[in-house]
Amino acid sequence: MKANPTILTLSVVVSLFFVSFIAKNDEGAYQNEINQWHQKRIESLKSAEGWLNLAGLFWLKEGENSFGSDEKNDIVFPKKASKQVGVLTLKDGKVAFKADPSAQVKLLEVGTSPEFVFEDGKTTTMEQGALRWFIIKRGPKYGIRLRDLEHPVLGHFQGVDRFAINDSWKIAAKLEKPTTPRTIAITDVLGLVSQQPLVGHAVFEWKGKTYRLAATDAGGGRLFIIFKDKTTSHETYGAGRFLYTDKPDEAGNVVLDFNKSINPPCAFSPYATCPLPPAENTLAMRVEAGEKDAKMH
Repeated sequence: MKANPTILTLSVVVSLFFVSFIAKNDEGAYQNEINQWHQKRIESLKSAEGWLNLAGLFWLKEGENSFGSDEKNDIVFPKKASKQVGVLTLKDGKVAFKADPSAQVKLLEVGTSPEFVFEDGKTTTMEQGALRWFIIKRGPKYGIRLRDLEHPVLGHFQGVDRFAINDSWKIAAKLEKPTTPRTIAITDVLGLVSQQPLVGHAVFEWKGKTYRLAATDAGGGRLFIIFKDKTTSHETYGAGRFLYTDKPDEAGNVVLDFNKSINPPCAFSPYATCPLPPAENTLAMRVEAGEKDAKMH
């Protein structure tokens, strides 16, 4: 019995239709996934712990550092602060805080005033009105990172432009671990160099060429990659972009989803202290995926 050519043709058409339908559904689901992820990213930037509300970065000298809005202080805060907020004393890697009696400073995360607001890498957040600040350490330097929860940028921020979402930029890679433990030198915008443990190199192919990206630990087994490419300083931020991955499987397989490439904090504020890409993470290709330059400053 011969098959009916009309029925065969119709069957092929129907099959192609369903394949196309499934592909479009998958593509739409992926677009939604990335859009939802990006929305959470924007909400994070605008949050109290985000990068948009940074209002100052002040380095401490050894000994006493008076601070407040009065220009006679060692460190001058914005006008909305008290004229004399208090004194931060740096000694032997510890920072003690003594508030001015009239300043009404709150110390968050603690019930009573601790002897030190920075000790052994642990920091306490101090608050007065809309201002919050805490101590950070960068290399041998100790500083005050100041936030303004009413920062004008929060009201003006319109989001971050992105390249069109394209699932071809979701690339399978292989993590090649070093044969012996080693570190990689990471320089930050202050010119300070730190040695970070190298987890390995994420190796992938793009248009017939092989590329390698050095990765450090992002916590929980995830990878953290700082990279530049041929869009850098053109469509994307001049100091490069960040990329986080999920944890590689036991065979070292990992996905580099460049649609999740993001601007570093320094793209949003001059008061951030960002790490820069190591020289080996400069890709000789255009990564037309992820965030474009935020053009904030």
